[in-house]
Amino acid sequence: MRKFFKIIFNRSTLVIIAILLQLGLSFILPYVIAHYYEISFSRVFVPVDVVFTIIAIIVLIRLINSDMTIEGQLTWSIVLLIFPVFGVIIYFIFVRKRPPRRHKKYYKKVKKEIEQYQVKYKEEDNYLKSQLGEYYGQFEYIYSATGLKTYENTEVKYLKLGEIFFEELLNELNKAERYIFMEYFVIERGEMWNKILAVLRKKVKAGVEVRVMYDDLGTIYKLPNNYAKQLNKMGIKCVKFNSFVPIMSAVHNNRDHRKMTIIDGKIGFISGLNIADEYINLVSPYGHWKDTGVKIVGDAVKNMILMFLQLYEVQNQKFEDFSLYFPKEVTTIKHSGFVCPYGDGPKYVYNDNVAENVYLNMINQAKNYIWITTPYLIIDNKLRNALCRASRRGVDVRIITPHIPDKKFIFALTRSNYKPLKEAGVKIYEYVKGFIHAKQVLCDDNIAVVGTINFDYRSLLHHFECGVLMYKTDCLKSMKADFEHLFTLTIDMKNYSQNPFMRLMCAIIKLFTPLL
Repeated sequence: MRKFFKIIFNRSTLVIIAILLQLGLSFILPYVIAHYYEISFSRVFVPVDVVFTIIAIIVLIRLINSDMTIEGQLTWSIVLLIFPVFGVIIYFIFVRKRPPRRHKKYYKKVKKEIEQYQVKYKEEDNYLKSQLGEYYGQFEYIYSATGLKTYENTEVKYLKLGEIFFEELLNELNKAERYIFMEYFVIERGEMWNKILAVLRKKVKAGVEVRVMYDDLGTIYKLPNNYAKQLNKMGIKCVKFNSFVPIMSAVHNNRDHRKMTIIDGKIGFISGLNIADEYINLVSPYGHWKDTGVKIVGDAVKNMILMFLQLYEVQNQKFEDFSLYFPKEVTTIKHSGFVCPYGDGPKYVYNDNVAENVYLNMINQAKNYIWITTPYLIIDNKLRNALCRASRRGVDVRIITPHIPDKKFIFALTRSNYKPLKEAGVKIYEYVKGFIHAKQVLCDDNIAVVGTINFDYRSLLHHFECGVLMYKTDCLKSMKADFEHLFTLTIDMKNYSQNPFMRLMCAIIKLFTPLL
């Protein structure tokens, strides 16, 4: 009985019950209002559903003329036309064009603070043009969209497994002298987090400033609600991103999906790994977990500092001098190529779908090959058409997805996207040893991205994400070797065909994937 009450009254259960009640009211109230009430206009009584239908048509016209994706416009058009009352209410709740009211002024002030560190002078721009050549435009796009600059004097090490990543991370955390910043979508208590936490507590006692930010919704089943307070009592400055309350709101659609660590402003880690035991194969619910990341040493870490402090300050609702966290001395690093860590997020922050456009730019410019790993493949027409066009012009396009799913529903949607890609000549493989969670793209031995950005709607449209765009860095050779090894651990899906019933179900569900 005690176990039953624990399940009923825990935070997750109460949140689910609250949301189900709101959904029920969202369906029932519009029906009741539409059928039993009228609105008076100068003594002319008009049924409420007629008024809402007119509003729905106005919203629909505005929607079609907006910069929303075609898929999103189609989905909302269906909802508004079939359920005008319900559709209008839900549209105004979930289609958010502005930051949350409590964060609005902080986004503006933080943006102003960051701008002084993002000035690019003509001399360095001319130098980038001469060195990057035909790839200059890809890095310039990131700068124009985010203000984040491209750096030399940076070494990048490719980390091909979660276990290798974890070893490198622990080693560098133990060396921290000034500060440690950690930002992760999921933190789960276990051997991985316990070892990290032991180091963080030791460093706090030694006078090192430690900050941790995790996504509250991402950890809702992993950590107790008061865990941030527990960490703060240990001396770790902890902030929950978008602290979750059981109210239907578009705010909860924008999660912090980033995974990065910054140490003393000199060393940074960006990867697909969350902080949980499955990511380093201490537990294996889905077979072998394949994940990757990069260790960045040098000037490019500055972009990561700006990205972290931007979100941390908004959530913490405080302001400080960002320059205090930049290295006091410039160290010459043995390096090759150019590096640009970059962020992405909702349009009310970045004004563009940065992550998707970085991928599109790479695909459209590919000449010989473009190889991709992604745990989920749920893409819009822009990405699908770009991949198909690349294949048809002779580019070797290969995509690796998992063979053992972590979410069967998403796995079916992923597989439903194979057919049109295969028909255009795109080669699709599944990682037979287990689940591949790595999010990376390698193109023509020249340019690559490693980061947190899946090829799906949530990553590309809704979440806060991060990645590293690299040009001719030494680690691209390691990355290519890892891809070549991966191909030996996959099965070719050229003969795969989804059964008719599943194809039909996925086709229906795809209408609503922009809202998921």
